[in-house]
Amino acid sequence: MKHLQKRKAKGRVAKSVLRLPDLEVAKSAVLSSLSCPDAQRGYRHAIDEFVEWYCSEPRLSFSKTVVVRYRMHLESRHLAPGTINLRLGAVRRLAHEAADCGLLSADLAAGIRRVKGVKKLGVRLGNWLTAEQGITLWQAPDRERLKGKRDRALLSVLLACGLRRHEVADLAVDHLQQREGHWAIVNLSGKGGHVRTVPVPDWVYCELSTWMEAAGITRGRVFRRVSSAGKSWGDGVTEKLVWNVVKEFATKTGVASLAPHDLRRTCARLCRAAGGELEQIQFLLGHVSVQTTERYLGCTQRIAAAVNDKIGIEPAS
Repeated sequence: MKHLQKRKAKGRVAKSVLRLPDLEVAKSAVLSSLSCPDAQRGYRHAIDEFVEWYCSEPRLSFSKTVVVRYRMHLESRHLAPGTINLRLGAVRRLAHEAADCGLLSADLAAGIRRVKGVKKLGVRLGNWLTAEQGITLWQAPDRERLKGKRDRALLSVLLACGLRRHEVADLAVDHLQQREGHWAIVNLSGKGGHVRTVPVPDWVYCELSTWMEAAGITRGRVFRRVSSAGKSWGDGVTEKLVWNVVKEFATKTGVASLAPHDLRRTCARLCRAAGGELEQIQFLLGHVSVQTTERYLGCTQRIAAAVNDKIGIEPAS
């Protein structure tokens, strides 16, 4: 796709003002160069926002000056420095691909690449739940209803296993296996294609089993839609459904502004508070730095004595 665009670009005269069709060609080239769906989604959103702003101004040249103006526009919206820098990174990539396709002069693209990001002052805090709030959240769904069984299992996995919402949506029955006498989610493909194994506490597996048995799920995706009649249907759920489940029960339990990723943060903090070692928590969450930590420290993940077994939100025995 990208090579075809480059061939079509031969003979074009590099421009300073790009029209919407030119920007779409460059955007397509950016997205086709990315293999990770998460990265594609993020870049698509960032580029679409820039294109909307750029096209709202009359005949702006795509140059360093204009991108600096765009940075000032982002700052005026009081966005976090990290968010602004991600948006600017997408614009730099757009300029690079536009020049590579013969749509933008190399000098203008080089100037855009020199636009500096915003300095980060301090660390932005996320949202965490206490152990008591975590218990209230995952036990809030009605265990007598099929939807309640699903939502209890879903919230338990988010809280105790620290999965991302797309990992929960993609979770399959085949992922659930025993390792070292302990249940685990095996060969889970996460962000950037990194594969990891996630220990599953016994009480979380119990919630999963209760849901799957009630819904008659023996293969395929673990989580399914539930109809208004209380019947399981379809072959999976979307990330949006995961988001909606978290929002629904956060509202019901009086927790404001809670997102699925906040449950991942909560898992990490509760594991640490329960005495979990930092490298074991990194293994659990599958951060990019796990490989570096493993290589430098020679750490291996413990499954039999998993870091997330006893973190304060499991049911009383």
